[in-house]
Amino acid sequence: MAELLTVARPYAKAAFEYARDHEAIDSWSQALSFLSAAVANSDFRRLMGSPKLENDKKVELLSDMLPEQQNDDLSRFLDTLADQGRLTALPFIAEQFEYLRAEHEQRVEVTVTSAYELDGEQQTKLADALKKRLNREISITTQVDKSLIGGVILRAGDTVIDGSVRGRLNRLSEALTA
Repeated sequence: MAELLTVARPYAKAAFEYARDHEAIDSWSQALSFLSAAVANSDFRRLMGSPKLENDKKVELLSDMLPEQQNDDLSRFLDTLADQGRLTALPFIAEQFEYLRAEHEQRVEVTVTSAYELDGEQQTKLADALKKRLNREISITTQVDKSLIGGVILRAGDTVIDGSVRGRLNRLSEALTA
């Protein structure tokens, strides 16, 4: 998986730069998301990995799934992927594309795990505080984990802020036993 992620980065960057320069970020995002879902299907992935099926047929099959206006640019991109044997990396390319899109749009997805369900007002206050701290637009997804006892855990990309009671108790326990 780490290898496919590494392989996907330059393709995602090239696709994103092309989409950005041609003001087609939304359509490329939708197409890559759709194609990655298709390639993630085990039967379809087996078909794409078959040496009996020529690359141009693989690209044609994928291109036929796309709306007419997206065919030319994406078909050339898919041709490049097929020539390099990277069609199976499409899910990772789509993931990296979305990461680059979020960076470009200066927004971040934040997952908030709390001991209890957060109401709309609490989510708004949290989003506003995070917006000031991270200097980005915030999109919040909430989860409930009763084992936290109280407080919240925030995950924004690689950043994790553990403000849970469980986390504080664990840190206190480590400090006392050290």
